[in-house]
Amino acid sequence: MSNELIYQDATRLAELIRTMEVSPVEVMQAHIDRIHQTNPKINAIVAMADDALKAAKDAEIAVLAGEKLGPLHGVPFTAKDSFDTAGVLTQRGSPIFKGRIPDTDATAVARMKKAGGILLAKTNLPEFSYWIESDNLLSGRTLNPWNLDRTPGGSSGGESAAIAAGMSPIGLATDVAISVRGPAALTGVIGLKATHGRVPMTGVWPRVPRRFWHAGPMARSVRDIALAYALLADPDGADGYSTAPFHLDAGVGPEPHRPVRVGWLVEPGFGAIDNDVAATVKLAAEALKSAGVIVEEVRIPVLEQINALELLWKLQAMETKPAFRKATAGHEALIYKHVQGVFDTPDTSIEDFVIAEQQIETMRDGFAQYFARYDALLCPVTPVPAHAHDATEFIINGETVSSLHVMDATAPLSVTGLPGMSMRFGTSKDGLPVGVQLVSPWFAESTILYLGSLLESLSPVRDLHPSLANMGIVS
Repeated sequence: MSNELIYQDATRLAELIRTMEVSPVEVMQAHIDRIHQTNPKINAIVAMADDALKAAKDAEIAVLAGEKLGPLHGVPFTAKDSFDTAGVLTQRGSPIFKGRIPDTDATAVARMKKAGGILLAKTNLPEFSYWIESDNLLSGRTLNPWNLDRTPGGSSGGESAAIAAGMSPIGLATDVAISVRGPAALTGVIGLKATHGRVPMTGVWPRVPRRFWHAGPMARSVRDIALAYALLADPDGADGYSTAPFHLDAGVGPEPHRPVRVGWLVEPGFGAIDNDVAATVKLAAEALKSAGVIVEEVRIPVLEQINALELLWKLQAMETKPAFRKATAGHEALIYKHVQGVFDTPDTSIEDFVIAEQQIETMRDGFAQYFARYDALLCPVTPVPAHAHDATEFIINGETVSSLHVMDATAPLSVTGLPGMSMRFGTSKDGLPVGVQLVSPWFAESTILYLGSLLESLSPVRDLHPSLANMGIVS
């Protein structure tokens, strides 16, 4: 196994393959070996693509024949087990779907393959993608490679843990409240939730509530995120929410021709924030300022007036419960606690449902007013670094809060459809990754990709990876 290969980013691996410095087979085998070494401890991978090595050999033949190569030619990728993958198990974190093998790929998976990527494996998630950790009755719990006693988050915690541990260079995840950005922050990788609808959700389950679900990439470098976004974003003629063409971009672009204005915010608006997280956001603000970005501390009144997570919970309960009841009918004994929690949520009255929808509209107005003055927002991703498994509450600066508070800085982007990217920029006093979140106006992804690249170049924690000792492996 080559550590030089498993911690290269996807862009570099594609370059090495294209120039014949390494073969796709070597790259694939290195990642398969890494899975065999680390997954027994982490439990991030739940199904392997049996034809991955054969596909790598075919990719090698194409290189040697001088064929035209895609931007990810020969590069392994993983996908959360909510994405349909043709011929590969897609069990959605539930024994109800045990043994399910789709006939077709989700749009996102098909686009990664079209670019030359090779599906390596599927990654763990909570039952039906509905929880802030990644555990279920079918495949068990995923652990954080930085500290096995901590969670990698949910619902894309298997994907983030796999990428952080070197099992995969790049992958696909989904997000309804936190599930791309939170797990990325808790494991020290990068995750992008683009504007709602940018990446089609065709072939992903669950789809309800459709106006809040997003699909997006995870990786270990901003350039990989930018590449994957360019491959994934565009209508597919099947998802009615995916209507904007990729080339429609309202951002500053990769090389801004004017000063970029960024506001940064820790409190108030997101509830209590751990001191390590607050310090990391401030450090990132200072780094951007040192690079010539106009940076100001801000407040966003609508965040102080409305709790987006409460709105999301009121709305999703009335939409997910019918869909989940249909999926679990006749299999009630196989329901795990997280989906049962959805069923146990009180129904929302029609009056409260309408009020919640109207408050989301008010939130969109508040963000529109903010982005009339600033190009981006810099803020926390999660209020704490990776927390213990099954935590029900956190104590933050002496204040006890529900563990659901972990979504308070991410849910506002989910209900409004704003794009957001999570990336590491610090380390907690316990040695855990600490992330920051970059937010731009709708359809302005180039802005956060530019700022993310800038932060990456200034990062004090770039290229840090969990050790085998962190993962409980004696080398």
